Amino acid sequence: MPLRLALGADHAGVNLKAAVATHLRGLGHDVTDHGAFDTSSVDYPDYAKKVGEAVRAGQADLGICICGSGTGIAIAANKLHGIRAANCMTELHARMARQHNDANVLCLGERFVGVGLALAIVEAFLSASFEGGRHAKRVEKIGVLDDAR
Repeated sequence: MPLRLALGADHAGVNLKAAVATHLRGLGHDVTDHGAFDTSSVDYPDYAKKVGEAVRAGQADLGICICGSGTGIAIAANKLHGIRAANCMTELHARMARQHNDANVLCLGERFVGVGLALAIVEAFLSASFEGGRHAKRVEKIGVLDDAR
């Protein structure tokens, strides 16, 4: 089933983002690329905001954010109400982020994962779904913390 996906990256993640976007479009997904589009220095919070707002507004089912390490853009994305961003470096990280944490934004670090691994991580993230059950109570508690800000 095709998904609506929002992608964004800073200058340090733009090349990996392009490879991910091409791959996802090839799989039939509807990809909206929020930039950046070249390696000129930009600020990752701007792209985390664009992707997070698209997910939050229901314009995208899920988001993918990329920077050099994945850390900065994940921190920024997690500042947006309703966003649960996970910086993942393995397929298991990605699968569990969806299954246990109901993550709605995947973050990757171009300097830490190659294209092949990144595509495998993306596919693991997109193919997994929230298990609910004992994890639902924990995600609800994350929501309470989010609402308290």
